[in-house]
Amino acid sequence: MGKVYLVGAGPGDPDLITVKGLRCIKEAEVILYDRLINKELLNHAKPDADLIYCGKLPDFHTMKQETINHFLVKHAKKGRVVTRLKGGDPFVFGRGGEEAEALVNNQIEFEVVPGITAGIAAPAYAGIPVTHRELSSSFAIVTGHLKKGETEEIKWGNLAKGIDTLAIYMGVGNLSYICSKLQEYGKSIHTPVALIHWGTTEIQRTAIGTLGTIVDIVQNEGIENPSMIIIGDTVNLGSRLNWFKKEALHRANNELSEAL
Repeated sequence: MGKVYLVGAGPGDPDLITVKGLRCIKEAEVILYDRLINKELLNHAKPDADLIYCGKLPDFHTMKQETINHFLVKHAKKGRVVTRLKGGDPFVFGRGGEEAEALVNNQIEFEVVPGITAGIAAPAYAGIPVTHRELSSSFAIVTGHLKKGETEEIKWGNLAKGIDTLAIYMGVGNLSYICSKLQEYGKSIHTPVALIHWGTTEIQRTAIGTLGTIVDIVQNEGIENPSMIIIGDTVNLGSRLNWFKKEALHRANNELSEAL
């Protein structure tokens, strides 16, 4: 039997991979990787490693989860070292739990290598802390995308009244519904909201508004997936603490000066 590593590749910036995660890439004989990982990480793979793309779009799956599970088991049973490279963290909306179950069911050894999830990394790169001693003592990581035919599971009342900061994944398509539900259950229409598109990457963009205005702002600015939705008072800190935008501008000015 081989061994499988379920590795979190981080949110997009290749420098945010963990030391152990990078080692798993370098040692792998087979790498199954997702759409949202930074492809630069694959440059660290062995020249003869098999690279298998498993990417998923919101409404189109290149490879079904059952097929991914099958490949993990198949290659491990051949005695190979397999790295399953997933965006963010394997166990935060990454279906890593399902893959781990499949490996256990087939008596295959595995390890989980946590990664930095976009719910904290994207807002951090936009200057938005998810907690703050004066503004937010709690935050929740929530999926904004339900399976087709699934009944409503999100406890809107608890989210609206009991959590200071919400980090919502996969919610752009349901943004209008999310905003209306939070208002319906008591969240102020003036609550700050940020959408961070391709967070931690060079093409990161941030749209900021309120529960009452963000839908129109996102439509006007053309913000699409992949984007994190951050809802709460700490969003207001983004304009002051946006270090990444300033750093990117500084790098661009340096590159221009060198070119001249």
